[in-house]
Order: sequence, then C-alpha cells, then structure tokens
Amino acid sequence: MARFDVTDAERALIEPQLPVAATGPLPRRVRDQFNGVLWRFRTGSGRRDVPERYGPWSTVYSRFSTWARAGVFQNLMDALIAEAAARGKVGLELVSVDSTIVRAHHESAGLAVDGETLDALEQALTEEKGAPLTKQPPVLRVIQQRPVRTPVARTRRIRTGRRHDGVAGPGRMPQGSAGPEAD
Repeated sequence: MARFDVTDAERALIEPQLPVAATGPLPRRVRDQFNGVLWRFRTGSGRRDVPERYGPWSTVYSRFSTWARAGVFQNLMDALIAEAAARGKVGLELVSVDSTIVRAHHESAGLAVDGETLDALEQALTEEKGAPLTKQPPVLRVIQQRPVRTPVARTRRIRTGRRHDGVAGPGRMPQGSAGPEAD
C-alpha cells in the first residue's frame, strides 16, 4: 500500500458507495482503481501516468468515467458528510475552495444595473441606514447599452461568368466584340 492510499478504515466507509454490477463477477481491484483515481487527481498528472500498481491506466480511467457519469462521487461526498455529522465531527470551517483554479465568468467582473433599479437600491439604502443620499459616497453609474442590430436585407448574388450556350452573362462582353481596350 502506498503512502496516500485509502486505509482499511476509510475503505469501510467508501466501499458501500461504489457501485457493483448486479450481474457478472465482482471487480477484483476496485480499491486499487479508486486509489488510482485519487492518485491522478492528487498529483495532477495525466491519466496515462497512473502507476502500474493501480492497474492499467485505461481501466482506471474507464472506471472513473463510469463513476463520474453515475454520480458516485457526489453520493460518496454526501455519505461521508452524513457520517461525519452522525459522529459529531463536521467542521465546515475546514472547507475551502482554491480560488486559483476556480474561474469566474467574464461577465462577473461587474454588475450592469439600469437607472431605475439603481435608484430603488439607493432609496432602500437610505431607508435602511437612515442617512440622506447627499451624505453617502457617490455610486458609480455604469450603464452599458448593447448596440441595436438592424436586420440586413439579403440580396441575390449575380453571376458574372459565361453561360453554357456561349452567350455572355451580365458584366461580360459578347464574343467577338471589342472591349474598352480596343479604342
């Protein structure tokens, strides 16, 4: 067993949450494959770099993919939180999100509010705080209006090439006639 692999006590909590097919043989290496999935995400390496002790990388990946589609990891997290709550060991102060990898949408940088909504918010602030608007710091009003798109009329494309019967099309000189260069 490697240094960060799941211990026997952890396995007793996790294994009931891992699905097993109703028919067919039981997978022999479910614990190893689960450890392989954990190893991959703990190290941040590619799936082809999973060590041999966890089984073939393709099997570890297909097991992870199947579990992810089936919602196994969410169920596992819910079950572990419920178990910790039953034991009285839930500490939500330890829960955090690493903001270096959580990306915000490009529109989350600011809030565009129309004038009426902003006035209503300022009025609510005045009523709640009891301070008149003149004593409050100025609020930046940014209203970005999107350009109005006008529909573009579709035009027919005009062919300017020769027709199959030898007759010139629009913009072309008939055969045998002198063009502007002949002057």
